[in-house]
Amino acid sequence: MMLVPRRNSFDLFDDFFDDGFFTKNTKNMMKTDIREKSDKYVLDIDLPGFEKENINLSLENGYLTISAKSENETEECDSEKYLHKERFYGECSRSFYVGDDVEEKDINAEFKNGILKIEVPKKELNNETKEKKQIEIK
Repeated sequence: MMLVPRRNSFDLFDDFFDDGFFTKNTKNMMKTDIREKSDKYVLDIDLPGFEKENINLSLENGYLTISAKSENETEECDSEKYLHKERFYGECSRSFYVGDDVEEKDINAEFKNGILKIEVPKKELNNETKEKKQIEIK
């Protein structure tokens, strides 16, 4: 990895295209730490500014999907206008493969201080050996 220092000079052109309008704001959303314990995995997901009621967890085909929605509650009046906004309003989601044997009842979730903590149990892998199928190359 190479570290490149940030320029200290002001460049209007670069600053203009670094604005959230031209980049994906959601790339910094839902930062996640995953820890492994002896019997489970623990996911800590940053969701600052979201309400518990607007966070959904779903499990389908072995994928745990976390989605969150934040609505803009600020009103602009005629005497003021925003010059710059960095707060995120909208929807975001992430999915993690947790295995086909995990069921909804096995997953525990808690939301506190802007952090969603999810515990997913480790399941024993099915020891049945599946027949390896060769794919023909044409």
